[in-house]
Amino acid sequence: MRHDVAVARVHRFEGEAAVTLTAGELSATFLPELGMLGASLRLGEHELLATPDGLDRYREGRVTGLPLLAPWANRLGRLRYEVRGTVVDLGGLHLTDDGQGLPIHGTMTAQPDWEVVAVEELAGASRLRARFDYGARPDLLAAFPFPHHLELDVVVDASTLHVDTVLRPTSERPVPVSFGWHPYFALSEEPRQTWRLRLPECRHLVLDDRGLPTGESVAQPEAVGALADRSYDDGYALGDDRALWAEAGGRRITVRFEEGYPFAQVYGPVDQQFVCIEPMTAPTNALVTGQCPVVDPGDVFAARFSVTPERLR
Repeated sequence: MRHDVAVARVHRFEGEAAVTLTAGELSATFLPELGMLGASLRLGEHELLATPDGLDRYREGRVTGLPLLAPWANRLGRLRYEVRGTVVDLGGLHLTDDGQGLPIHGTMTAQPDWEVVAVEELAGASRLRARFDYGARPDLLAAFPFPHHLELDVVVDASTLHVDTVLRPTSERPVPVSFGWHPYFALSEEPRQTWRLRLPECRHLVLDDRGLPTGESVAQPEAVGALADRSYDDGYALGDDRALWAEAGGRRITVRFEEGYPFAQVYGPVDQQFVCIEPMTAPTNALVTGQCPVVDPGDVFAARFSVTPERLR
């Protein structure tokens, strides 16, 4: 395909309604009726997203591909939280847990009811805009009683996938912000130990044995090195440099945390052929600790990240 050609296509992907955005060699597929999951990201013929156990795993509540985690990313430290006087008790609700009894990754996994606002072909890029009315779902409000709209603006140009997420309160109640994205990157069939990861100068969050931040952090200089035999499930508070990348097999994927994502989570089990570089609006457990931004009615919270894959040889 010529590098100046952009195509936006509505079709079916493994039986699900899908929108595929293409520009040049880069394409991204999202599933509006299945949580707006990013199900594919391809550079030429190479698939860059891992989907462990396929879409069935995602339908069961386990994240895969490129999922939105909302209204909270990662886990909560307990079943009760309070935001500006609104007390929420999650006891008795059907939520995905992390295997230790802690609710994880919010309520939006595999949710239907996304409205596709526009699918467009632009000059050198293709675009998908979509919206979700969280306040229209009483079942979701039971876990997060803060009515709001989520608005996505996804653009693919010849080099980069751009993802904008806007949260807009839709009642008189302020809305806490603790969402994130969880891309599973599959770079190469080469041994995972040889893959390389770049972390910018940042602060490495100290976690307890449940994976929750303790409130302490350690200064970390820029680091580039092989994954080796280390498993990652680490949180970072980012500074001015917000570009992280992973590379293997002659390919590099760079994730830039462009706006609204001051935190990153890196997840990479030693026995799996993927690594996750996750943009997060707040640290893990922020709804409980109160460390998340809060958006007042009439205001909006906007966040943007981008993914740039490239060949190194």
